[in-house]
Amino acid sequence: MIIALAAGAALTVGAVAFGAWSRIDTTASAVTPLTERMQGLIEDGFPAALASVITADGQRDAVAVAVGKGNLESGAKPPVDGEVRIGSNTKTYVATVVLQLVDDGRIKLDEPIETYLPSLVVGDGINGTKITVRQLLQHTSGLPEYANEIAADAFGVQNTYINPRDMLDVALAKPAVFSPGERWEYSNTNYLVLGLLIERLTSRTLHEQIDERIIKPLGLDHTYLPVPGERNVRGKHPLGYHQGDTGELREITAMDPSFAWAAGAMIATPSDLNRFMQALLDGELLSDASLAEMKTSVPAGDDLWPGASYGLGLQGFPLSCGGVAWGHGGDIPGTQTRNAVGPDGTAVTIAVTALPWALVDMTDEQALLAKYQTVVDALDETLCDN
Repeated sequence: MIIALAAGAALTVGAVAFGAWSRIDTTASAVTPLTERMQGLIEDGFPAALASVITADGQRDAVAVAVGKGNLESGAKPPVDGEVRIGSNTKTYVATVVLQLVDDGRIKLDEPIETYLPSLVVGDGINGTKITVRQLLQHTSGLPEYANEIAADAFGVQNTYINPRDMLDVALAKPAVFSPGERWEYSNTNYLVLGLLIERLTSRTLHEQIDERIIKPLGLDHTYLPVPGERNVRGKHPLGYHQGDTGELREITAMDPSFAWAAGAMIATPSDLNRFMQALLDGELLSDASLAEMKTSVPAGDDLWPGASYGLGLQGFPLSCGGVAWGHGGDIPGTQTRNAVGPDGTAVTIAVTALPWALVDMTDEQALLAKYQTVVDALDETLCDN
């Protein structure tokens, strides 16, 4: 768990007008269960916590809260519904574009990646003729991880641009972890390959494809994949923090997120992420057949969320109150997000401005798990409230 771009630890709208969602209630001063939960995350050590809840019917205003300190030095409050780095939630956007290309007849899920990217995915036990597009989307390819080497030192890579092909070369220098289809194991390398696949088939950049196929159609004004060389967050945002060499929290807001690229470099507000997830799960972005494929999942549970499953860039979470929520989640130095859409269509996103392993000794697995659990529990409780 050197870098947590993954959805796990140790390491999802119909024809409702967006206007109804844009009326975010930020003025209420009364303490609510949501604000209490977010305050609990501050008490647990996170600098700031932001949350957005959007109901399915669009008849009630969206609710957004922000607590804690958006700037530890000045003590300034975090902006409500501010822009944050959403880490591995990026994978759901990338998977959506891939499945749109499936709908367009340009990709077949069970076709080997060699068909589309000849001679690219090769290595010790790695054979692109045996790895399908589906297996890349679902983390069942057996490709080794690149991120634990590329981004082991978050501050060291903070201002470094890294080309996706160079990162893929790092991964492919290692042997396969297992044979394709043998089991599930999260690897950010899968989504490097998928990003390259999108660019090869469309002859356009990944950020353009996400923008034109998802962001613009949905009117997501605060969602984007940073362009090469872009290090600052564009809109109002809290500062992100990571653990320094001596254990203190250091700011890491501005960074070159190229090390994450198609696996985890996107930025969004919590409400934008909710809107995307609702639109996706309501069939606005994909055909019924492709959405069904996206939700066809394999077991991917862990100590944090037993019974979890992973589809094609989408994770299913059993709720404590019954039913399954669909979402993802993302970790990147400076921010952790957890998000899902519940069985009734309510979407919840929670973002905190430091990773759990920036707050505790990451070799203390029990303490680390407890930090992760507080955010997961807050998501589960909020979904079960609605």
